[in-house]
Amino acid sequence: MRKLLVLAVVGFVAQLVDGSLGMGYGVTSSTMLVLAGLTPAAASASVHVSELGTNLASGVSHWRLRNVDWRVVARIAGPGAIGAFIGATVLSHLSTEAAAPIMAFILAGLGAYIIFRFVAGIRPTFKKPHTIKFLAPLGAFAGFIDATGGGGWGPVATPALLADGRMEPRKVIGSIDTAEFAVSAAASLGFILGLGAAGINWGFALALLIGGLVAAPLAAYLVRLAPAHILGVAVGGMILLTNARTLFKSFDVESALRWPVYGAIVLVTAGGLYVTVLRAKKRAAAAIDAGEEQSVRA
Repeated sequence: MRKLLVLAVVGFVAQLVDGSLGMGYGVTSSTMLVLAGLTPAAASASVHVSELGTNLASGVSHWRLRNVDWRVVARIAGPGAIGAFIGATVLSHLSTEAAAPIMAFILAGLGAYIIFRFVAGIRPTFKKPHTIKFLAPLGAFAGFIDATGGGGWGPVATPALLADGRMEPRKVIGSIDTAEFAVSAAASLGFILGLGAAGINWGFALALLIGGLVAAPLAAYLVRLAPAHILGVAVGGMILLTNARTLFKSFDVESALRWPVYGAIVLVTAGGLYVTVLRAKKRAAAAIDAGEEQSVRA
């Protein structure tokens, strides 16, 4: 019983992070289930079953708060579902751990770029929306990684959409979370076909689901309130942390060396948040001063 209560809290925290930053539920929950004694395949299967409910709740919450771009959802959800189904059937028979450090290195680079872009105040010049030629391969790849790694839809898809700046961060997060329902459904079907229903720990999945359902509306509301520059830097920091952990794990780096790096990433993210908030305040003050000057002239 205690283990189920702990998993419910894990589900709440994981969904709060995932729904507000566009990633984190699968990676966090799968890690906890593996520590609880499940195999990687069983852990990923249980997480994806729980995500059916959390993704639905999160998608509805984001939709009601207008955080969703349905053109992006329509173009990325289908390929994501196909990739997830293939990934689930693959993981039922083998592991793709060899590719983990390569993907982590690429994603860490994207995370660093996202932080730099928002801290430096770089504004995108793209005006056209993302095309299906970009979104379909991205969705298929992210869905495959999500199913084989027990999480990865958000860490792969979110930075890719944030990097070029064509969408507001809240729209990216809301759209990716909404599209993830199709990914979770396809992955769950693949796991059931590959492992059988007995391969899923339904008690663990239900505990994660309950915690996630409580957190989903709150996370969507936080996204609606948070300014774009804060979301951008926070997402970048989250990407760096999660992928640094993957790289350290892949190369068996000692804990004594890991924590200074984690601390440095947290400090860089905090510094980035401070700089972007300070710049936003200066812009707001300048806008107020300009408005007052125009009113005096009038």
